[in-house]
Formats: sequence, C-alpha cells, structure tokens
Amino acid sequence: MESPGIGSLNEKPLHAALKVWYAQPGDQVEAQVDGYIVDVKHGNLLIEIQTANFAAIKQKIQALTRDHQVRLVYPIPLVKWLVKLPQDGAGEPTRRKSPKRGRAEDVCRELVSFPGLVGKANFSLEVLLTREEEVRRYDGKRGWRRRGWVVEERRLLDVVERHVFEQAEDLMKLLPPGMDEPFTTKDLAEAMDGRRGLAQKMAYCLNKAGVIECIGRQGRANLYQAVSAA
Repeated sequence: MESPGIGSLNEKPLHAALKVWYAQPGDQVEAQVDGYIVDVKHGNLLIEIQTANFAAIKQKIQALTRDHQVRLVYPIPLVKWLVKLPQDGAGEPTRRKSPKRGRAEDVCRELVSFPGLVGKANFSLEVLLTREEEVRRYDGKRGWRRRGWVVEERRLLDVVERHVFEQAEDLMKLLPPGMDEPFTTKDLAEAMDGRRGLAQKMAYCLNKAGVIECIGRQGRANLYQAVSAA
C-alpha cells in the first residue's frame, strides 16, 4: 500500500497539470482511499492519472475497483514539441515540432497490462489527446536511443480530445473505420500505416476484453472477428 502523501512526491509537471485540469470545486485532491492515494476524488468517482507504465498500478486499480468507481486517465500527445536544454547549461533551449502524432489506439501499448478490466463493473478508461512539450536534457551516460538525450519532463499545453471507454465494446472504436473481417494483425497494421507492433497489442487487448475472437488461421497468422459478428 502507498504511504500518505506519496502521490505528490517527485510529481512531474504533466501529472500535476492534469490533476488541476480535472479537479472541480468540492473535489478532493490526493485523497486517501482504502490505504491508497488517489489523484482526484470526484464524489463517488475516483480519478487516477497515469502518464506511463500501467503495470505499476495494476494492483492498485484492481483493489480500488472492488468497492469504488474508478476512472483511469491516460494522456497521449497528439501534437508534441521537443525542447532540448543546452548541453553546457548556457544559451537558450531549442524547440521543434515532432513529426509523430499520437492516436487513441496507442493506449493499447499500456493496456496490455490489464485489458480484461475494460467493461468490468466500477472501471472506466479515459484517453486524452493532448498538446505537450517534451523537455530533454543531454546525459552522455544514458539515453543511447536518442544519442544521449533523455526525457526530463512532459508539460501539458492543452487537451484536444477526450475518449471514454466504459464498456468493452467501446474498444472497437479503436479499430480503423471500415476494417474488413476477418482480419490478421498484418491487415490491421496495414490499415494503421504499418504499425505491426501496435496492431498485435490491439488484437491482444480486444481479444482479452472479449470483443474480438480468433476464428482460425491464415497461414501462420491468427484470424480475428468481432464477437457480435461471429
């Protein structure tokens, strides 16, 4: 269990900004519930904001949903600006717009930790598409994937869209419009501009949530179809 106040220790700007964005007059921020610290308590609804790593809060979410309504909020940068701090500590930071654009289906990269919770009593998932700044600093001993640059923090600029998933069937909205059935993860990846790894995670999540099922094979690939269409 979490200790009192642990939710605010080492809190990053993005997480703090989203708490402020959600909190309404009368809400409790950093509320203690059943031994856990919850970001926002809005009446009977517990709002938990997680900017990464669903696996780290799996036990917490499962415990709280036994007796409380819980909404898990996950921000995805639709538009992101990359801010690089000067390597030598002098001069001005540089800022450029990233060519990458996030989409709601990116939540499946994290949802693989507990896809079966979507559609269960007391649990809902909300995906926020945001505009953000990602601040990076140079650390020659780390960040080899970015040539020594590591992410220092993320900053919220604006919330652009909200997508709420309360029923398992809501996850079907993540599939590309007009997706033919049955389909393989290769078909799904091609419909999503070739993102095979994400397509595999999406198929896993939707299958575990019970909204698609494997109905056979096409070569060495599984064939999936919506349960309602089977």
